[in-house]
Amino acid sequence: MIRSRRFSISMLMISAILPIALWAASIAAGERAGAAWPQFRGENCSGVAGGDARLPDEIGPQTGVLWKRELPPGHSSPVVYGDRVYVTAVRDGELLTMALDRQNGETLWEAKAPHEQLEPIHRIGSHAQSTPATDGERVVSFFGSSGLICYDAAGRQLWIHRMGPFKNDFGAGSSPVLVEDRVLLCQDHDTDSFLAAYDKRTGELLWKTDRSEVARNYCTPVVWEVEGRKQVVVAATLRVVGYDLQTGRQLWTVRGVSRTVCMTPVVGGDGVLYVAGWSAGGEADDRIRVEPFAEAAALYDKNQNGGLEEKELPKGPIQERFPQVDRDKDGSVSREEYDYFSNLFDESRNVVMAIRPGAAGDATQSHVKWESTRHVPFCASPLYDRGRVFTVKDGGIFCAIDAAAGKIIKTGRMHGTKNYYASPVAGDGKIYVVDEQGELSVVSSEARWRVISSADFGENVYATPAIAEGRILLRTAGHLYCFGP
Repeated sequence: MIRSRRFSISMLMISAILPIALWAASIAAGERAGAAWPQFRGENCSGVAGGDARLPDEIGPQTGVLWKRELPPGHSSPVVYGDRVYVTAVRDGELLTMALDRQNGETLWEAKAPHEQLEPIHRIGSHAQSTPATDGERVVSFFGSSGLICYDAAGRQLWIHRMGPFKNDFGAGSSPVLVEDRVLLCQDHDTDSFLAAYDKRTGELLWKTDRSEVARNYCTPVVWEVEGRKQVVVAATLRVVGYDLQTGRQLWTVRGVSRTVCMTPVVGGDGVLYVAGWSAGGEADDRIRVEPFAEAAALYDKNQNGGLEEKELPKGPIQERFPQVDRDKDGSVSREEYDYFSNLFDESRNVVMAIRPGAAGDATQSHVKWESTRHVPFCASPLYDRGRVFTVKDGGIFCAIDAAAGKIIKTGRMHGTKNYYASPVAGDGKIYVVDEQGELSVVSSEARWRVISSADFGENVYATPAIAEGRILLRTAGHLYCFGP
């Protein structure tokens, strides 16, 4: 009788411990090289898969598909850790974080983010634009209509930091990242821009750095370790800035980028930072110019209130961007707001740039290794792989740049010739790049690259693919695909 009771107790203990052991094993699996793609563009936003797993030369709607699942709409990219895939989505006005089984795509759980109202978004945007981040034990999602939310691996909410909606009619788009014991979040909007660090266990605000001098941008921060010291790097309005990870204090800046930055920098395997920025009017031979405010007011300020309303302005650079220029959203562009944008138009530069490590203060003249002003991408982030920087510009112009010298090696056109919102990703000597209409190209990562294969998914694509343990996850407008051997 006693032995039987002991046996029952032992079995109860095993049944209680087993799920925990399996969960721990899943986290351990995620820590293996190549088993995790934990945030936007993978490890430190690099876009390059870890490990040496073979990847397919050809993928498509009917080629190399391990599984395919319907998903609610959303532009966020999938992330992977162990046996889990996480995405965010919108269904019937509800903001969702979803966990899927990596082996078959089945939904394991979904959680709703509380919100009072949905933020304004771009005509092709989504209320689920920001990519979640995970360390295996927790998953952190961000919605501009709700804020920053942390769940455990079972989908239980651990904490929430409410914020938003922001003053930005395009919505929030940059993504949170997990670094050591903290969550980093950069939000650059028409007003009240900031970079902040939160305790990943409690959600407590550790520091918050004011960035109110910059306008709306969509750069996800990256971490650059220089001489054993970790910096948080953000590219945004006219400049690139490095901040101390521990305190949020600004360490250095490099000026000379575009007035709006929609892509994320990358730290190359050579320790150099590669940045790109493009906005309309940033080309040397195609500048945007506006008359001084006094002249504009004399011509257009019909009600003589000292400001310029949208209905008073003729079609042109200010009228076309009125919601951005009217930063405080009072319905009138003041002299200060007008002059701010006039300066942005004057100073904006479309450029791909390499920055050497070790910068301090204003390092514009001292630490820019090289610049390239040809074939600069708009939204698709640059990719560093095997000593080369690869970019894809709207229209499908694909470019390989020698990372050491900054010289363009080869430029050509992809299968997809529309806009590129998804960023290129690489692994096993191959680069996967897909345009807005779902036209995908697989390209070799050689200096004189070649197109290996192409496919048409027949659905729009805004999310960047994920690569983990030889599998490629691609999100289209209505589905999540998993490809592999």
